[in-house]
Amino acid sequence: MSKLIRATVMHTPANPFESDQAFESFADGAVVFKANRILSCGPYAEMREKHPEADIIDERGAYLLPGFVDTHVHFPQLTIIGAMGLPLLEWLRQRTLPAEAALSRVPEAEGAADLFLERLAANGTTTALVFGSHILTAQDAFFRKAANSGLRITSGLVLGDQNLLPELETTVGRAREETQELIARYHGHGNLRYAVTPRFSVSCSGPLLEVCGELLESAPGLYFQTHINENKEEINFVRGLFPSSRDYFDTYERYGLAGKRSVFAHNLHVSDSELSRMGTCGCSVAHCPSSNSFLGSGTFPMARHIKHGVAFGLGCDVGAGSGFSLFNESLRAYETQMLREDGYRLSPRHLLYLSGAAGARVMGLEKQIGDFTPEKEADFVLIRPPANSTLRAVLERAASCEAALGALFTLAREESVAATYVAGRRIHPKGLPA
Repeated sequence: MSKLIRATVMHTPANPFESDQAFESFADGAVVFKANRILSCGPYAEMREKHPEADIIDERGAYLLPGFVDTHVHFPQLTIIGAMGLPLLEWLRQRTLPAEAALSRVPEAEGAADLFLERLAANGTTTALVFGSHILTAQDAFFRKAANSGLRITSGLVLGDQNLLPELETTVGRAREETQELIARYHGHGNLRYAVTPRFSVSCSGPLLEVCGELLESAPGLYFQTHINENKEEINFVRGLFPSSRDYFDTYERYGLAGKRSVFAHNLHVSDSELSRMGTCGCSVAHCPSSNSFLGSGTFPMARHIKHGVAFGLGCDVGAGSGFSLFNESLRAYETQMLREDGYRLSPRHLLYLSGAAGARVMGLEKQIGDFTPEKEADFVLIRPPANSTLRAVLERAASCEAALGALFTLAREESVAATYVAGRRIHPKGLPA
């Protein structure tokens, strides 16, 4: 039986960075879906006439948006959100690595995975590219929990053989063996995919990065994720570790790690040469504005990425990021672009695209999710402003759907997420009739 959700509907069936006709909205709209597939999207009256058999889910007063896609978030770091006052490398030494080492026991890892996955869904995220754990048992626990969460998760065991805590470091042989084990067990099973995940070139020797290149070719459809050009001290550190490399990107490029399924987080202090090569090989970037501000790393050169044809989506980057909300990340992206002299002036429709369809493109899922085009899978988030909230007061006076969208990205957060659906199945909140 098909279902019809009635609400204010907004999506971006095209790219607003490329087209003025990318935004579509229906003040009294509906999305019709059957099983996991979208059948139609449009004005409620038209959808009701077209699908008279559909069960109606009446959500008038709420807003229906495509499910959010997070392109960079760390599974072990939820508990260190708000660890203030440190730049990147000191923050890693003092806060992050000790927290990651604490997941050596399976019960702690399972509890951390449950909490992490619940917070993604509670914030309207349906798909995520997740930096995993350095510890095999913890990463295995995360994949097991993710398999039952309903979320679309791409993740991988984090690899590093230098400049980490000893208990987090691996060897070239163990990295190969453990990664192959996890790929065989989880890649392509249900909504799970595997991403080969060296932490960054600071923590990876040349031989380990070479093995990452071999692993990336070991099975069809594997992804690659890492960090790049986040902090100037980090860049100088990499230059000293790889003196024969022409730049930071080359430390990955030379080992076959730069391609259409490669996602690099941050990329703030990037040269034109690096951007040109990234664009040529089809790499993508995860833009994490709240994290970049929190650690004082810098701001994202969005216009230069667009000029060089480098695709990018948003990442909350928990735990340096200030929470799981892509509403928040979208607002921070808007604000940081307003502060840059060469900043790209973002509108609400750009933010809607960045929170969903852009991430789908980064993760190679643009034909499957990201908007409400018929035949795509029914991933969406339902937003209902809390009673007596500032958000509700603003929305009641919004002059247009796009004005309402601007209010959502400015004011809506976790408490406004009424429901999250993946492939037509509600995964949040749990325990209620779908």
